[in-house]
Amino acid sequence: MSGPEDSTSDDRTIGRRALFVTGAATALTLGTVSFANAAPGGDSGGGPAERTRIVTGTLPPGAPDFVYLPVEVPRGVREIAVSYAYEKATVPAGTQNNALDIGIFDERGTELGGKGFRGWSGGARTEFFIRADAATPGYIPGPVRAGTWHIALGPYTVAPQGLPYTVTITLKSGERGSTPAPVYPPARAKGRGRAWYRGDCHLHSWYSDGRRTPAEIAALARAAGLDFINTSEHNTHSSHPAWEGLWGDDLLILTGEEITTRNGHVLALGVDPGTFVDWRYRARDNRFGHFAREIRRAGGLVVPAHPHATCVGCNWKFGFGEADAVEVWNGAYTPDDEVSLQEWDNTLAVAARSGGRWIPAMGNSDAHRDPDRIGGPQTVVLADELSREAIQAGLKAGRSYVAESSSVSLAFTVSGGRGGHAGIGERLRVARDEPVTVRLDVTGAEGCTASFVTDQGTLFTAPVGAGSVEWRTTASYATYVRAEVRHAPAVPGLPGPLAAFTNPVFLGD
Repeated sequence: MSGPEDSTSDDRTIGRRALFVTGAATALTLGTVSFANAAPGGDSGGGPAERTRIVTGTLPPGAPDFVYLPVEVPRGVREIAVSYAYEKATVPAGTQNNALDIGIFDERGTELGGKGFRGWSGGARTEFFIRADAATPGYIPGPVRAGTWHIALGPYTVAPQGLPYTVTITLKSGERGSTPAPVYPPARAKGRGRAWYRGDCHLHSWYSDGRRTPAEIAALARAAGLDFINTSEHNTHSSHPAWEGLWGDDLLILTGEEITTRNGHVLALGVDPGTFVDWRYRARDNRFGHFAREIRRAGGLVVPAHPHATCVGCNWKFGFGEADAVEVWNGAYTPDDEVSLQEWDNTLAVAARSGGRWIPAMGNSDAHRDPDRIGGPQTVVLADELSREAIQAGLKAGRSYVAESSSVSLAFTVSGGRGGHAGIGERLRVARDEPVTVRLDVTGAEGCTASFVTDQGTLFTAPVGAGSVEWRTTASYATYVRAEVRHAPAVPGLPGPLAAFTNPVFLGD
């Protein structure tokens, strides 16, 4: 790995700097960039109004997950501005090309889970700024205090030839301004009392790698028939105050984050506004449990996202022991969703056999930009009211189903011979040989096929037809039952895409 070359804005070479490794084997710290401790003009009328340093270097294949570039920020700085560029290589088909992410930590340091985080844009932007009164989306406004800041480079993938990069840092002087007090979405909306509420809990705006504004997302959520959404920007909480004025009696806005690690992505669903959750670890580091507990302490749910997605770093490697729910349907229904659905179904069989905890499933759009459809799919949850606490309780209990749009509605119940009945996410306590009736009512899925899935697999299938399907079984034959509604197969012999599915009803004592 070559050292960075540091030069001033007039191209005078300062010299080559050494590298040294920080505590973790997955991080590396470059030599410090100094601005000579002279404040830019405006502090005492001394130096120039802007000062720039340019750092260059090359990262080799097998580079650490994070490379930190320390920057000594003197007193009197109003704004720090950073831009970067890197070279793409010529690589054979199937070989990953260069991809370099970027973010920044302030003088409070880069400690895992510490207070120094000031923003992350991944690979979505080539430049950003931070000052007291404003910051680039993805970054946190606030004073630029004196001390050692760290630009964080994340070599996501590195080509065999290496990854040449250039980082340009500019400090600007002037009046600092004041940081506006954040206004966060309220934790409750008017709603309809105890009812089925529709939500999409995996969305991206221009505060990470999306292309829509919060206002555009809120309008599209209402148009999609949603009652609640959850903000889930990659590795930043900077959008939490950006939804001011966009909520209402009809729309609850939860605040969260998509924690995007190198071993899978997880939604922090409905955390306290202003909560940042770190992402700089892999499964081998044994840190996920700690941060899962941090999510819960902040009032959120832990939801592994698209566990079998095919993108680099997307496969879920942390296990499901900490999961409050799992996202098994992400955006347009694809083969990796089918794998996630079947893997989740296997966990139901284990839970039914052992009597242990089961993990509910949900679906979200992961919408980033047109033509991504917000609310496609959506999770429909039975909650006592339209509030953060009630929605989370319904999701965690599995009192929910997933539908491709608001035009699809399901009602799913299991009834026993003595008048007992149970709905989605519940248990019907019946003797093993007592007959039970499973009933599914469907609207908005004409031409689809309904199936009842148990721990033995799919045991009953029928056309949706008039919208009601019934089946009789016993707890000895099916320890749980759930419903699926599918379109006709696109490929003969393979399952058709889902239109909707439910969480299970468990049978027996």
